[in-house]
Amino acid sequence: MTGVESPEYVPGHGLLEGRTAVITAAAGAGIGGATARRFLEEGARVLISDAHARRLKEYEAELAGLHPGAVTALPCDVTDEAQVQALFLAAAREHGRLDIVVNNAGLGGTSALADMSDEQWSRVLDVTLGGTFRCVRAALRLFRESGHGGVIVNNSSVVGWRAQAGQAHYAAAKAGVMALTRCAAIEAAEYGVRVNAVAPSLAMHPHLVKVTSAELLEELTAREAFGRYAEPWEVANAIVFLASGYSSYLTGEVLSVSSQHA
Repeated sequence: MTGVESPEYVPGHGLLEGRTAVITAAAGAGIGGATARRFLEEGARVLISDAHARRLKEYEAELAGLHPGAVTALPCDVTDEAQVQALFLAAAREHGRLDIVVNNAGLGGTSALADMSDEQWSRVLDVTLGGTFRCVRAALRLFRESGHGGVIVNNSSVVGWRAQAGQAHYAAAKAGVMALTRCAAIEAAEYGVRVNAVAPSLAMHPHLVKVTSAELLEELTAREAFGRYAEPWEVANAIVFLASGYSSYLTGEVLSVSSQHA
């Protein structure tokens, strides 16, 4: 299959003008970093976080050079409740309010189920599902107190629907994120809060190359109808849609960002 070239980058249209957002796992590479950049281009103020403090600081400086006064950063390990609480309190303190939360933090890995250790299983579940739970809970508490509504977008994966060898822990966690999204949406509606998720298939970034074999990446890419992986900003565009007024009647939905045909 011949790959289709990536489309041209879409410019901002002010879709998030005046909004304030928290974005986890946003230290530059991948979907989180692309989402932070897209949100800024759409007029939002952002508080980015990541467990990797050095990379986070570097990316904050890069974004601040492009959008002075619109971005702040705070390291956060989403498996630590105290750090999660500090992150959301900082959002309210630094920007006065919180409108959007993007829960992007997740951890993958490859291991046959028969050989998987309890530690491998628990670590992936705690970061990917547990971390999303902690951030959703913190966001809902702030939104409930503020009374002005809000939006939560979680990052799931098509692996939550589709089987893939060596990914039992990751698939279980991402399927859990989908279920959490749907249940949270029902409870959040009374606060005027929408909760949705994206489910990307294959979005390429430098860290993925480091932890995934070339053979597996080639196989996954071949499954995509366009014969190429997604650019992280293409997934970020879907997150912008779910965070914006264009999706005002969507809640509890999982939006597949994929050209995968099998």
